[in-house]
Amino acid sequence: MTEMLTRDALLARYQKSGRPRADWLVGAEFERHLLDPKGMPLPYSAPQGVRWMLEQLAQSHGSLEMEGDHPIALMREQASVTLEPGGQFELSGAPAKSLQPIHDEARDFAAEVDALLGDNGIRQMAIGFTPFARITDIPWVPKGRYAVMKAHLARTGQLAHHMMKGTAAVQATYDYADEADAARKVGLATRLGPLTTAMFANSPYAEGKASGYMSFRGHIWTQTDPARTGLPDSVEPCSVERWLDYLLDVPMMFIKDAAGNYLAANGMSFRHWMEGGMGVPPTSADWDLHLTSVFPEVRVKHTIEVRGADCVPLPLAMSFVSLFKGLFYCDIALEAGNELVSRFVQHGTKEARFAIACTDGLQGEIGGRKLVSWAEELVRMADEALERCAPEDRVWLKPLMRQIGLGESPARTLLRKFGPEPSPDALLASSHIVG
Repeated sequence: MTEMLTRDALLARYQKSGRPRADWLVGAEFERHLLDPKGMPLPYSAPQGVRWMLEQLAQSHGSLEMEGDHPIALMREQASVTLEPGGQFELSGAPAKSLQPIHDEARDFAAEVDALLGDNGIRQMAIGFTPFARITDIPWVPKGRYAVMKAHLARTGQLAHHMMKGTAAVQATYDYADEADAARKVGLATRLGPLTTAMFANSPYAEGKASGYMSFRGHIWTQTDPARTGLPDSVEPCSVERWLDYLLDVPMMFIKDAAGNYLAANGMSFRHWMEGGMGVPPTSADWDLHLTSVFPEVRVKHTIEVRGADCVPLPLAMSFVSLFKGLFYCDIALEAGNELVSRFVQHGTKEARFAIACTDGLQGEIGGRKLVSWAEELVRMADEALERCAPEDRVWLKPLMRQIGLGESPARTLLRKFGPEPSPDALLASSHIVG
């Protein structure tokens, strides 16, 4: 018998997702661009294009997930490789207790992709926004959900297609013990959003020129769909119940019919569907699908997903993963981090803080302090926490410490090196996935 979904039943799912501290794991997702020598994204259907690469990767290890005649993902035990709408690759790695296996899997996958690319001129690039192509010139990956998203988001944000086809990020997932623990962690990561964006801002270019932003990717998200992105007012103060109510009321983008086809939901809320809005009640699979279409800076499923970092080379990406491990998995740091953000959020509105981070990165000022000063305080907390709670993972913070020591975001470093109008050859040669 199919479980009847109700608000209480969904709330119970979150309550059951807590895990004992001894079982806590960390997961990470690494996106990357595949660009030709002119900086144009590798098309899905080109000879030796994205489709071909997925098929070749499957021959060595894993199985393809198909949608009609199109391979759209590669499944490998606890890991997967999926495609963003503009052909960006995303490795979702196997979760682990320590960070070394996460790094090694990402490093080895990058080497595997490089071996496939050979000397054909295509490069993997670690940057938050495609630096040379016009968005209208990038072909769409043929996934059913992207066709519905394309139409829906075109009505909700002027840069929504830039988000879909041009951005790349690093994301990480963490466990929680119970509802109260989840609320503390989500509240911390949500209010840290602008500072996270500034520390990992790495998208200074668009269409071959300086974009005017340290994180153009971050700015793009503010022009995508305010109902499902950003830092929702409705979850402050944070609680699992407030988060659930936010999800129930976000307008749905799509549903799947019995044949697996994606259909537009025309803005109906999941709450309305549960209350009889379509005649046929939704299933748990429908709920899980809905969760994939909501994109706040921090997202709660069975784990807490922190989403605020631009795509950066692997060493700095691992700093992102280790930063939140230190803050989340050590009680002293979690308390100290929440004290820091209680001071941080006293200055201006959340929209203004985020705009400063996207525009100026670590050189921006909030509360009379440069963001680099706030970042130094935060990273010191995380470093001390890792020394106490996970000393083997402390090493992964060092690339971020070095970047902060420069007093600037990665985007500013790129602008210093390559100027406001970089050549594709120079920029592509500098932005390796593995650093």
